[in-house]
Amino acid sequence: MPHLTRRQILAAAPFLATASASPARLPIRKAVEFSMLPKELPVLERFQIARDAGFQAIECPTTPDAAQAEEILAASRKSELPVHSVMNAEHWRSPLSSADPAVVEKSLDGMRTSLRNAALWGADTVLLVPAVVNPETTYAQAWERSQRQIRTLIPLARELKVVIGIEEVWNKFLLSPLEFARYIDEFASPFIRAYFDIGNVAINAYPQDWIRTLGKRIVKLHVKDFSFKKRLAEFTPLLEGEIDFRAVHAALSDIGYQGTATVELNAGDAAYLKEVSRRFDRILDGV
Repeated sequence: MPHLTRRQILAAAPFLATASASPARLPIRKAVEFSMLPKELPVLERFQIARDAGFQAIECPTTPDAAQAEEILAASRKSELPVHSVMNAEHWRSPLSSADPAVVEKSLDGMRTSLRNAALWGADTVLLVPAVVNPETTYAQAWERSQRQIRTLIPLARELKVVIGIEEVWNKFLLSPLEFARYIDEFASPFIRAYFDIGNVAINAYPQDWIRTLGKRIVKLHVKDFSFKKRLAEFTPLLEGEIDFRAVHAALSDIGYQGTATVELNAGDAAYLKEVSRRFDRILDGV
């Protein structure tokens, strides 16, 4: 082995420091939202386009129609692109926090369908918006009512081995990471965890702060960028907004997150999806 002189070692030091400081790629599976795929194509072709763009998994919506659910299963198997999560469809129209029993039952029925979809497709998580605060529903009522109803779903989630991932959205509820953590903890169940959306909190908070506070409670991630320039709130293409994704990368590394992250943007064609995938790679690489 050749011996380096002191001068050679000193000359190489800045490069060695830079190399050692470079972030490692996050061990996160890269997924895409089904709604982002070209809607005019058959389901199988949509799955194949997602796979060819570099995605490793897909998140599908609640699908009550049995034939359509089987079509998704067949497309997943043939394309070898797994469905990792189900986005519940009924929680906005029929929130669990409603005072109307008929509305609540419709919401619960939607969640039961979502959980069974997940079991059919091999997904391990269902995304749920837990409540909506509005002029008819106070914050305290949303908290109590939603928790009470979600608890009734835990036995089915346990039976099917599917986690219910609670997502924070623009619903005037779970407005801080401390509240979100407490809300999850009060269930005291491994089948209720946090589905953290990086972009949704950026309007008034720092995603990296929420990530460190939620820690191991996080089961899945949604990824999108956000801008508040000129006081205009809007979601943007990845890496074109104001989210500090290097700080997000560091926070995810700190908590040891190794799950799946799903990009959630507008729909587009194959070339668009490849570009989204490329930018997603940059986020995971921390560059």
